[in-house]
Amino acid sequence: MHLERRILITGGAGFIGSFLCERLLESGANVLCADNFFTGTRTNVAHLLNHPRFELMRHDVCFPLYVEVDEIYNMACPASPIHYQFDPVQTTKTSVHGAINMLGLAKRVKAKILQASTSEVYGDPNIHPQPEEYWGNVNPIGPRSCYDEGKRCAETLFFDYHRQHKLRIKVARIFNTYGPRMHPNDGRVVSNFIVQALKGEDITLYGDGSQTRSFCYVDDLVRGLISLMDSPDSVTGPINIGNPGEFTIRQLAEQVIDLTGSKSQLVFRPLPQDDPKQRQPNITKAREILGWEPTVQLRDGLSKTIAYFDGMLSGRMAAE
Repeated sequence: MHLERRILITGGAGFIGSFLCERLLESGANVLCADNFFTGTRTNVAHLLNHPRFELMRHDVCFPLYVEVDEIYNMACPASPIHYQFDPVQTTKTSVHGAINMLGLAKRVKAKILQASTSEVYGDPNIHPQPEEYWGNVNPIGPRSCYDEGKRCAETLFFDYHRQHKLRIKVARIFNTYGPRMHPNDGRVVSNFIVQALKGEDITLYGDGSQTRSFCYVDDLVRGLISLMDSPDSVTGPINIGNPGEFTIRQLAEQVIDLTGSKSQLVFRPLPQDDPKQRQPNITKAREILGWEPTVQLRDGLSKTIAYFDGMLSGRMAAE
């Protein structure tokens, strides 16, 4: 039972964080959502504002927070290249200072804490699919390093707090996730393709479109995060949470065109620096330890996501 637990979600007004707020409220928890609204929006949690067990606080995790909570989900950090490269120094600070501040809070109030880490800790992988034991192949001085290395350092801090202070930690390595409430201009492949298709614009692919990604629907991901948080204290992770179904970027573009009935054409551009060629989680640990695996098929998840963006774009056009 999740009765009367008080749970802090940093980045709680973000894409994934807002769905996490909903699920935890449904389970009977009291939820404190902290967000500085850099990429999260009040709109994502507007429907929760009148909920008696929900509280929204504007706060930046780069500064300490003094609250009484039982569990912390540390989701705060811009997660798309456009947003995390906008102010790379701030991105590193959010990952590193944010981790230090939230770990400090967890230590003070003896809370259990989960870090939303990322598949980007594997860099451009030499091993496929990626198991948790793989140490990664990351460029420490490239344009993506602020995010990749920031998240790697946050994992280091979590495990050092665990060893040094016996803190109860959980580390989830999140792979590509999509769904409603994604930022329309976040530069990520699913939102990009859907917005381009709905507007009837050319769909931009980088390279020849043969690079692969694995797409996990947000409902599946949130279920995985909660399963990890609710697992025994001996389970620290890191644990990959993602969908092992692998698709080429071109296949994704073709599915989006099919589902939207768009007349969009595919156009090809050069690959950006340090863009991984393959990304697929090995989820053996999640299956065996958490009893978790994704259940939403790409086509079904895309349909729901397209409906969300269609509504958003229609609303925007009506407003204009």
